[in-house]
Amino acid sequence: MTLPWLGDACSLVDAMRAGDVSPLEAVDSCLDAIQASQLNAFSHLDPDAARVAARDADPSLPFGGLPIGVKELEQAEGWPDTHASVALKDRTAPVDSIQVARLRAAGAIPLGLTTASEFGFVGYTSTKLNGTTRNPWNHQRTPGGSSGGSAATVAGGVVPLATASDGGGSIRIPAGFCGLVGLKTTGGRIPRGPNSGFGTLTSVVGCVSRSVRDTARWLDVCNGYDHRDPYSLPRTEGWEAGLGRHNLKGLRAVVNIDLGKATVHPEVAAMVQRAAAQLIDDAGLEQVDVAIDLPDSGVDWALAGLPGLVGTVGDLWPEHADDFTFEIRYGLEHAKYFRARHAAGGETYRSAVVAEMARIFDQTDLLICATNPYEAFAAEGPSPRYVGEVKVDPYTAGTLTRAGNISGHPAISIPVGTTASGLPVGLQVYTNRFDEARLLDLALAVERARPWPLVAPGTPL
Repeated sequence: MTLPWLGDACSLVDAMRAGDVSPLEAVDSCLDAIQASQLNAFSHLDPDAARVAARDADPSLPFGGLPIGVKELEQAEGWPDTHASVALKDRTAPVDSIQVARLRAAGAIPLGLTTASEFGFVGYTSTKLNGTTRNPWNHQRTPGGSSGGSAATVAGGVVPLATASDGGGSIRIPAGFCGLVGLKTTGGRIPRGPNSGFGTLTSVVGCVSRSVRDTARWLDVCNGYDHRDPYSLPRTEGWEAGLGRHNLKGLRAVVNIDLGKATVHPEVAAMVQRAAAQLIDDAGLEQVDVAIDLPDSGVDWALAGLPGLVGTVGDLWPEHADDFTFEIRYGLEHAKYFRARHAAGGETYRSAVVAEMARIFDQTDLLICATNPYEAFAAEGPSPRYVGEVKVDPYTAGTLTRAGNISGHPAISIPVGTTASGLPVGLQVYTNRFDEARLLDLALAVERARPWPLVAPGTPL
């Protein structure tokens, strides 16, 4: 087997432009790696279409000839549209999502669908439909969720780039667990749709990548208004060209590892604290103290997504109840009790988060915390009930990431090292809406000062 490209996506495009690698060679090496992989990170492959696209590829395009994975919660025309659920196993996507269509137009070649947690609900990737996806750093551990397959295959050296989405941390959580860059953009930066629901919480689409410039180029390709998404933002140019050109010196930064609510494992907390201090010094930031009092309610967050879940499942419930994972079945069983007061509670919760984030960013430019409260846990799940010796509510697992989804603020997970057991840890930075360029430049500063491994040791596996 010819090894797939183990550098970042942009360097593979450069190699294809130089004639060192052909698009067909790149595609075939990735397809071979997928077949040989032990990660169980793909749920569907379309090798014939990928090879046809590779023969016609134009490497002069931003992602010309680049093999990618598409998260299975996203639509690709003619491919399964299952939401990672056995109950929906026979559904097929009628069209490409807006993001996938833009990637194809930029020359990217989708190889297939990467695994996700069912309906994107939990922070690990193990379903009745696809089985368990594994972290390339340690196969006994999870790559996270819901974009677990995308993170596993990119960190595992199998494909250089993959789509992802984030409704409560589903880009940042897997990026943190797998040692990747994971940017959750301002709500609306990349359009959703054309067949997405638009709920009360801000879910975004994007990618998980090996480098900051890969994510910046992704934004260049995918951002910009589309009339099929009424919340999408106007197009902004120059994400990749602008890397490193923004003055970070003097920006105010708050370091609050647990956001005042999460229980973070001491080893993870210490690593993030050290990395935050180094980032502040490297970038010339001004550390300030701001009290953090973010309301957090995993229950309200889960309830806010319940109407959309019921609408997607439709008349498959309750006849196919046994086809769903426990968490989805539990939600659907309780949907009959959902009342206007629950919707009102979710809206009150969202308003409180928005108000507190506004108060915080009146006093600072950056909010630095951990991405995950612990290192990657068991691949089969569930989310840990204990952090060290402290018992925690499993709904608190997303405490560190949910605020960005609820308020619409952008946030990025940056790799900052590994624990004693050799598992990656991510540092997370929030900033003001529309200021993703700051986050990319901060990540670039870390990448240049302390480069991280682009793939897990020993990959591809």
